[in-house]
Amino acid sequence: MSLVGHDEPWREWRAALSSGRMHHGWILTGKRGLGKAGFALEAAAELVAQPGVHASPPDAHPDILLLVPAPDSDEEERKRADGKPYKAKRGIGIDVVRRMQKRLETRPTLGPRRTVIVDAADDLERSAFNALLKSLEEPPQGTYFLLVAHRLGRLPATIRSRCRTLRFSVLDETALAAALDAAAPDIGREAREAAIAAAGGSPGAALDFLKRDLVQAQRLMAQIAREGDAGFELRAGLIDAIGARPDRDQQLATLETARMVLAGGLAEAGRGRQARIVEAHAACSRLIAQAPTANFDALTLMLEIGGLLASVADPREAVA
Repeated sequence: MSLVGHDEPWREWRAALSSGRMHHGWILTGKRGLGKAGFALEAAAELVAQPGVHASPPDAHPDILLLVPAPDSDEEERKRADGKPYKAKRGIGIDVVRRMQKRLETRPTLGPRRTVIVDAADDLERSAFNALLKSLEEPPQGTYFLLVAHRLGRLPATIRSRCRTLRFSVLDETALAAALDAAAPDIGREAREAAIAAAGGSPGAALDFLKRDLVQAQRLMAQIAREGDAGFELRAGLIDAIGARPDRDQQLATLETARMVLAGGLAEAGRGRQARIVEAHAACSRLIAQAPTANFDALTLMLEIGGLLASVADPREAVA
């Protein structure tokens, strides 16, 4: 998907780039799925570009170092080496940061500048945060850092204070619909509307929703939140719709969908129901914050999501 809605971040970035006083550390923050990592790659390519030098694509450029979670086993490492999909660790460990720091002991390859992209910085382990801080405190000449952060509050203040922040805003419904139509023109009307409702202004989240086939799950969630689920039949259907063994990404996508279902019902709810929705939304947000590193039992998590949705139901709309 092309980068959409990034006019202001580009304006700030290019103004700094042309000023001759480029800050060495940047945090790119905003909701997951807005294209921050894609922006980082394009911005890094601009930063390291040299006139007359034919450079590699940003994700293979020798002067653009990309820090991501490592494969979680030797077998997964072999898959990565073969260019195959692989399962990654939950966070970015200190070993990944130290390998980067070793590279920084040498000069850039093609020019005077080098860029380090951390995707995502809020996935750094505690020891990795401390190691990265040392590089941010004393960056080698010509080295710049772009830290992608979905949850800015998870970054230590010591990291935030050494970086300039670029904020990425969610898209309005019209822009999101246009982005979705361009990226997935063949989807049906129901799936399109469901994806827009679930995405919270994030084109990446909308595409992920479709990829994970969460339309039926969203429909069941909305019904539970509206009518309740005294007999647990709807929750059983929700578990079937999600699958018996959802992986961590599927769990996170399901939680995000539940959170948007809750948010969507807030405006039309009465005062008492609004209070219940706010409480359930906060609980769902806490689960989302824990999801990237927690080892949730899938069945228990699905029942927890169903319970939060059922807790906001209007008794007057309950099914007999």
